[in-house]
Amino acid sequence: MSRLPSELLDGLRLSLGDWSTARTLPAGCYTSADVYDLEQEVLFRRGWVGLGRSDRWKKPGDYAAVDIGGTPVVVVRDGEGELRALANVCSHRSSQIVVGQGNAERLRCPFHYWTYDLDGRLMAAPSMGRTEHFKSDMAQLCLASYRLAERHGFVLISLEDEPPDVDEWLGDLGATHQDWLLGELVTTRRREFTVDCNWKGFAEVFNEYYHLPYVHSSSIDDIYRQPDDGDVVDGAFATQFGLTDGTGGLLASESDKVLPRMSGLTGRQAQGVRYTWLFPNVMIATGAEAMWMYEVYPDGPGRTKCAQVVAVPAASLNVAGFEEKINAYYQRFDVAIDEDIPVLEQQFLGQKSPEAKQGRYSHLEPSVARFGDWYARRLLNLQ
Repeated sequence: MSRLPSELLDGLRLSLGDWSTARTLPAGCYTSADVYDLEQEVLFRRGWVGLGRSDRWKKPGDYAAVDIGGTPVVVVRDGEGELRALANVCSHRSSQIVVGQGNAERLRCPFHYWTYDLDGRLMAAPSMGRTEHFKSDMAQLCLASYRLAERHGFVLISLEDEPPDVDEWLGDLGATHQDWLLGELVTTRRREFTVDCNWKGFAEVFNEYYHLPYVHSSSIDDIYRQPDDGDVVDGAFATQFGLTDGTGGLLASESDKVLPRMSGLTGRQAQGVRYTWLFPNVMIATGAEAMWMYEVYPDGPGRTKCAQVVAVPAASLNVAGFEEKINAYYQRFDVAIDEDIPVLEQQFLGQKSPEAKQGRYSHLEPSVARFGDWYARRLLNLQ
């Protein structure tokens, strides 16, 4: 028996198909606590979920605590340079071991100082010498581990014991982006913030052109021309390319601060931006000089934890005036997102209305519609 009401299931069925025939997701998919719980299970505790760029963890001991589908995880680069995902739950009395991010030689629980190696092995536990057979039990008290994969400079995690093949999950992603040499880009900025809207709403706005003349009329709308049709691809992602006037990474007033073009780009691809949504939670824009992206992590139906990440070719770090130039890119990205956020929060308030309806998609929203189809299929168990 389904955990969702029949009316919402009927609405999800209307969201199947492409932009020309499908309806937008039911409002309850953005506001319902029951839907949120099902998403955590079906979208975040199954399949693969993006964790951002590999170089977030540069050195042995670099760690970051994340929440995936309500599961506390610590991602850490161990002493051998291998990236690991471990349960961020002490084997003693289940305290979270670390919060935030940093660098550590060992992972030490602050509650009773049980201490783990970077591979998850329990190394020390104070005042346990009188506990019968404790020393022999230590090997069974290691931290649980999860599957990690590094592809194209990105990290993905799966909480499943037997996840789908990650390369099949990604499908055409590598081939579609091969000229941008994503695996060679270097992160220059990671900015974290929260927004009072549903995580899907935040992801959707990054992947559609429809709102540009209305939300960004005085900032970035004049950069973008009419986009190509959405690409037909295989894999858990959607993508769309569009030409730009000048670079998509700068405000028109800052066009003199352009960075060098990526070495792999030629022809038409060097004259625009490709916007890609890696389902469920990573959105990527690959321009001629830089990649900018957002990671989104649900924190309830109406709150989203976000990270803005910017990356460039390593050679760009050495160009004259790099700091001034890259700050101009940051300004363009911040201006755009600061314009998006009030509209997203206003949209979420509207989605809570009993009068909220399933709309129709424009031809400027093909990636949003492709996600809606993917999302509906997974919640309807049609995948």
